[in-house]
Amino acid sequence: MKTVSRNKLRLHRKKRIRAKIKGTTKRPRLAVFRSLKNFYVQVIDDKSGHTLVQINLSETKKKNNVEEIGKMGEHLAEKCLKQKIKEVVFDRSGYNYHGKVKSFAEGARKKGLNF
Repeated sequence: MKTVSRNKLRLHRKKRIRAKIKGTTKRPRLAVFRSLKNFYVQVIDDKSGHTLVQINLSETKKKNNVEEIGKMGEHLAEKCLKQKIKEVVFDRSGYNYHGKVKSFAEGARKKGLNF
């Protein structure tokens, strides 16, 4: 029997999620990508195809653990509020909503970002 890799399953979930989620100018898409060594987040306007705000762990000089990812969410929320972005659509990219992804989302909500 052939086994399917975890990443292939995640990409299948991601495709299913992206069919329902669209970022607009008023409410851009907050896309999350995590690797083993880093954590990347972008706020994207899908209508124009531009990245409005982006952040990653190497930029913030933080460690790759749940607490630091939460602080990174707070930092991104501050950057978004400076650009007058108050509401976003959360795109978890097929990752389960727990651990680092959940910590990031809660940190961003704590600083005033709505999704």
